[in-house]
Amino acid sequence: MSLLTDAWMPVRDHSGARRWISPADLADPELLAFDANRADFNGALAQFAIGLLSTHAPLSNARDWERWFTTPPDASTLQSWWKGSVDYFTYDGNGARFMQDAALTAKADFSISGLLIDSPGENAIKNNSDHFVKRGRIERLCPHCAVTALFTLQVNAPAGGAGHRTGLRGGGPLTTLLACQPAKSLWHDLWLNVIESPEREAHGGDVRKTAPHFTFPWLAAVDAIQPDQGQTSPIQTHPLHIYWSTPRRIRLDFDQTVEGDCDICHRHHVRLLSQYATAPYGLNYKGPWDHVLSPYYQVKGEWLPLHPQPGGFGYRHWLPWLVGVTDEKAAQRPARVVTHFRTSRRTRHAGPVPSLWAFGYDMDNMKARCWYEARLPVYNLDDYSPANVKRLQSVLQSWLAGAKDSAYALRNAVKAAWFGGEARGDYSAVDAAFWTDTEAEFYKLLQRLIDVMHVRPSDSELEVLSQSWLKTLQRTNMALFENVFVGAGEIDRSNPRRVAKAREFLRATMMGDKLKKTLNLPVEQVSRKKQAA
Repeated sequence: MSLLTDAWMPVRDHSGARRWISPADLADPELLAFDANRADFNGALAQFAIGLLSTHAPLSNARDWERWFTTPPDASTLQSWWKGSVDYFTYDGNGARFMQDAALTAKADFSISGLLIDSPGENAIKNNSDHFVKRGRIERLCPHCAVTALFTLQVNAPAGGAGHRTGLRGGGPLTTLLACQPAKSLWHDLWLNVIESPEREAHGGDVRKTAPHFTFPWLAAVDAIQPDQGQTSPIQTHPLHIYWSTPRRIRLDFDQTVEGDCDICHRHHVRLLSQYATAPYGLNYKGPWDHVLSPYYQVKGEWLPLHPQPGGFGYRHWLPWLVGVTDEKAAQRPARVVTHFRTSRRTRHAGPVPSLWAFGYDMDNMKARCWYEARLPVYNLDDYSPANVKRLQSVLQSWLAGAKDSAYALRNAVKAAWFGGEARGDYSAVDAAFWTDTEAEFYKLLQRLIDVMHVRPSDSELEVLSQSWLKTLQRTNMALFENVFVGAGEIDRSNPRRVAKAREFLRATMMGDKLKKTLNLPVEQVSRKKQAA
């Protein structure tokens, strides 16, 4: 029972039908995308497939990559790539199992639902606070769904209490993957995220650690990599370890099974799993880990992986996730797979406007607040010189700073109109409306900005675009204030004086010099005589 030979991966083909395949079928041109019953499973399956291809594909240079993108391998070729690893991906039996700790002797007394990140924890059940995600939904899983849940947990691994480690990228990391647009096939989307070995191995790990357990850590005891419950740094593993990290010590219970329907995929199976064993002190990932599928931000000279935050994803993330932010106080860089994609001029392979698939859990310590995912357009910057990229960054940083200030002004104006002063509460609906209503115009202006940046634009050309963005911010904020949040309310419940004062505050802010300065626009100079008057 190996994940490299079983048909366990749910996929959707071009007709919209669902089927289950083995990894050897990943290059089937009829397949379009993964199609699990859970969004986090689809994200995990994509990372599993990318990891599998990155680990085993004979890929040493750009020509190899081009060849397999243009002419995908057949099933027998794919199977030959990982023929020697089939035993490493066994998920049942007495020996080493995929993502499981062979040395674990703890009793299997944890419900199988505990593998799901959004399941209520012990405290939630004890305090009866599982209001939205209820207990008892998942009680029995087929082996394939159980292993998918296990891989999803190991990849995302949020905080789990004393000794229960977070993942290599921290708890609940943000993942960004490239995809073709218009869609071609599942293979093409996966292959866009596979990097040639010289580039992949240049950012951490020790290529001399060729023993299998340095890549697949479940093949040996924890202390074979991390002695004395210490820490695991990149230099203690092979570079490919980033795809197969195991911060959690878990062993699925295949001894106590029943026949029935799986609570996730709903397929009938003769061996449904209901419990697992776990223990603390798995691999404790510390140090400069650099995962190729995640963007990073800088704090005091150290690069840390980004994590989803409340509010979801949108155009405000386009610059940091696709190009990077050079601000000394808030530097960010894209995932290395994205940077490699842009700099190796692969955008021509992925369609007119490829997309970036961003996804991940917004975690509050051990609690999953939300699962977010979105698609962002990837515009062609192939012909940009470093100077033009830097200039593009500068313009967009000012646009996004102006948008952030405008969202803040709208929130404060709405708050003042409703309550007349400071009032705690959830104003996320105001922010969400602002970002949603300005998104289409942002991307329209971004496309125009990218077009003019292919030549050396004059300051006046850039000023025209920034003026258009300013008008968008002004128009959107006044419309939302008047027609959605305040002006559209019942007049007998509003305070006209308070509303008028809040409206004037918002108008003055949106028309004022401070916002123009943020957008690097000229500010009208008032004569000294007029100022004195």
